[in-house]
Amino acid sequence: MTSKRTTPDQQSCGVNAALAVIDGKWKSTLLWLLEAGPQRPGELRRRLPGLTEKVLTQALREMAEDGLVRREVYDVLPPKTEYSLTAVGRELAEALTPLSNWGHRRLDRLAQAR
Repeated sequence: MTSKRTTPDQQSCGVNAALAVIDGKWKSTLLWLLEAGPQRPGELRRRLPGLTEKVLTQALREMAEDGLVRREVYDVLPPKTEYSLTAVGRELAEALTPLSNWGHRRLDRLAQAR
Protein backbone atom coordinates (compact mmCIF):
# COMPACT_ATOMS: atom_id res chain seq x y z
CA MET A 1 0.00 0.00 0.00
CA THR A 2 1.31 3.45 -0.83
CA SER A 3 0.13 6.34 1.29
CA LYS A 4 -1.00 9.62 -0.21
CA ARG A 5 2.08 11.21 1.32
CA THR A 6 4.33 9.13 -0.94
CA THR A 7 2.14 8.44 -3.95
CA PRO A 8 4.37 9.34 -6.87
CA ASP A 9 3.15 11.26 -9.89
CA GLN A 10 3.29 8.92 -12.88
CA GLN A 11 5.42 11.51 -14.68
CA SER A 12 7.91 11.87 -11.84
CA CYS A 13 11.46 10.59 -11.78
CA GLY A 14 11.83 7.02 -10.50
CA VAL A 15 14.56 8.12 -8.11
CA ASN A 16 12.21 10.66 -6.54
CA ALA A 17 9.52 7.99 -6.19
CA ALA A 18 12.01 5.71 -4.42
CA LEU A 19 13.39 8.44 -2.19
CA ALA A 20 9.89 9.50 -1.15
CA VAL A 21 9.47 6.33 0.92
CA ILE A 22 12.74 6.85 2.83
CA ASP A 23 12.44 10.61 3.17
CA GLY A 24 13.42 11.87 6.60
CA LYS A 25 16.31 11.57 8.98
CA TRP A 26 15.76 8.04 10.29
CA LYS A 27 14.08 5.84 7.68
CA SER A 28 17.17 4.85 5.70
CA THR A 29 18.97 3.98 8.95
CA LEU A 30 15.97 1.96 10.16
CA LEU A 31 15.92 0.15 6.82
CA TRP A 32 19.62 -0.65 7.24
CA LEU A 33 19.16 -1.89 10.83
CA LEU A 34 16.19 -4.08 9.91
CA GLU A 35 18.26 -5.80 7.21
CA ALA A 36 19.87 -7.78 10.05
CA GLY A 37 16.50 -9.29 10.96
CA PRO A 38 13.40 -8.61 13.06
CA GLN A 39 13.85 -6.10 15.86
CA ARG A 40 11.78 -4.74 18.70
CA PRO A 41 11.22 -0.98 18.92
CA GLY A 42 13.30 -0.75 22.11
CA GLU A 43 16.26 -2.38 20.37
CA LEU A 44 16.02 0.12 17.53
CA ARG A 45 15.90 3.06 19.94
CA ARG A 46 18.95 1.82 21.85
CA ARG A 47 20.90 1.59 18.61
CA LEU A 48 19.89 5.11 17.53
CA PRO A 49 20.62 7.65 20.26
CA GLY A 50 18.68 10.82 19.66
CA LEU A 51 15.69 9.04 18.12
CA THR A 52 12.60 9.67 20.21
CA GLU A 53 9.91 7.07 20.75
CA LYS A 54 7.38 9.31 18.99
CA VAL A 55 9.53 9.76 15.88
CA LEU A 56 10.41 6.04 15.81
CA THR A 57 6.74 5.07 16.01
CA GLN A 58 5.81 7.54 13.26
CA ALA A 59 8.64 6.41 10.96
CA LEU A 60 7.84 2.71 11.43
CA ARG A 61 4.13 3.37 10.88
CA GLU A 62 4.86 5.24 7.62
CA MET A 63 7.27 2.52 6.49
CA ALA A 64 4.58 -0.10 7.19
CA GLU A 65 2.01 1.91 5.22
CA ASP A 66 4.47 2.04 2.32
CA GLY A 67 4.95 -1.73 2.47
CA LEU A 68 8.59 -1.63 3.57
CA VAL A 69 8.20 -3.17 7.03
CA ARG A 70 5.92 -5.68 8.67
CA ARG A 71 4.68 -5.14 12.23
CA GLU A 72 4.15 -8.35 14.16
CA VAL A 73 2.36 -8.20 17.51
CA TYR A 74 2.68 -11.29 19.72
CA ASP A 75 -0.14 -12.22 22.10
CA VAL A 76 1.99 -12.43 25.24
CA LEU A 77 2.31 -10.50 28.48
CA PRO A 78 3.96 -8.09 28.48
CA PRO A 79 3.04 -7.28 24.86
CA LYS A 80 5.79 -7.90 22.33
CA THR A 81 6.05 -6.18 18.95
CA GLU A 82 8.67 -6.82 16.28
CA TYR A 83 9.37 -5.10 13.00
CA SER A 84 10.96 -6.77 9.99
CA LEU A 85 11.52 -5.95 6.35
CA THR A 86 9.02 -7.10 3.77
CA ALA A 87 10.16 -8.35 0.38
CA VAL A 88 9.65 -4.79 -0.92
CA GLY A 89 11.75 -3.40 1.93
CA ARG A 90 14.55 -5.90 1.23
CA GLU A 91 14.39 -4.99 -2.47
CA LEU A 92 14.74 -1.29 -1.63
CA ALA A 93 17.61 -1.96 0.79
CA GLU A 94 19.37 -3.94 -1.92
CA ALA A 95 18.82 -1.15 -4.44
CA LEU A 96 20.32 1.38 -2.00
CA THR A 97 23.54 -0.61 -1.52
CA PRO A 98 25.33 0.95 -4.53
CA LEU A 99 24.29 4.41 -3.32
CA SER A 100 25.67 3.61 0.13
CA ASN A 101 28.93 2.41 -1.39
CA TRP A 102 29.19 5.62 -3.41
CA GLY A 103 28.59 7.64 -0.24
CA HIS A 104 31.39 5.81 1.59
CA ARG A 105 33.77 6.46 -1.29
CA ARG A 106 32.80 10.14 -1.22
CA LEU A 107 33.48 10.34 2.52
CA ASP A 108 36.88 8.72 1.96
CA ARG A 109 37.72 11.29 -0.76
CA LEU A 110 36.66 14.15 1.51
CA ALA A 111 38.78 12.81 4.35
CA GLN A 112 41.80 12.48 2.08
CA ALA A 113 41.36 16.04 0.83
CA ARG A 114 41.65 17.44 4.38
